[in-house]
Amino acid sequence: MTSSISEKDKKDWQDFISSDEKVINKDNRNIQKSYEKVRSIDLHGYTLDQANRRVRDFITEAYNEKVKKLIIITGKGIHSNVEKDPYVSKDLSILKYSVPEFISNNKNLMSMITDIKDASIDDGGSGAFYIFLKNKIK
Repeated sequence: MTSSISEKDKKDWQDFISSDEKVINKDNRNIQKSYEKVRSIDLHGYTLDQANRRVRDFITEAYNEKVKKLIIITGKGIHSNVEKDPYVSKDLSILKYSVPEFISNNKNLMSMITDIKDASIDDGGSGAFYIFLKNKIK
């Protein structure tokens, strides 16, 4: 690495400090995002029927309150009692799979949603997912 500053860099720096153009503060932009309305619900302990009803009501309430992002915590199904019932699929009745399927098959709910994504590890990883809601019209 050289310790000298090129003439072009000096000129660019002079142009920059003499300019009236404002520089966007990226730190403020991240702070603004943190003020978005976010709600979460934990479905541990719910039956599939209870979870679907609760999620339906939760999405509708959040949409009406102009919340933008929802975190739905379903769990990973590790401690589920489903494996004791031979008539129930081990994979498909776990809330982790069934709740997103319920949402995507419900036209009314999908009309309020822009996107559904897997949650980051900070918000539950594979035991959770995000729902991003549309702007409510009036």
